[in-house]
Amino acid sequence: MSTAWDKFQGATLSLARSGSIKDRLTDAYRNHLSAVAEDELPREIREQFHDVRCSLTRECPQRGEDAIRATVRKMSSHEAETIAEKVVQMLSVMARSSQYARGPTTAPLYLLEA
Repeated sequence: MSTAWDKFQGATLSLARSGSIKDRLTDAYRNHLSAVAEDELPREIREQFHDVRCSLTRECPQRGEDAIRATVRKMSSHEAETIAEKVVQMLSVMARSSQYARGPTTAPLYLLEA
């Protein structure tokens, strides 16, 4: 069973891969974020997550596609980038939350010079 942390981490890794931002965003949502329940998240990002979910499923699908594909197809690359940034920011909030923190909290983000 994946936790909300695992799902957001997977989504962020999808967003970091090569390919168009729209394809990466579709993959991140379809394969990771669509399975997240809002009550699994820290309170401070629940509304933001709800807004992201609505932003990615607002269009009616045409034959052979789902709401995610229809919505992402109609959005601009700038809109897709903005939503991707929100996903990464939400993961950052989760990383700072003690409930979601993993491993030592003092781990360096860079290597010190010897």
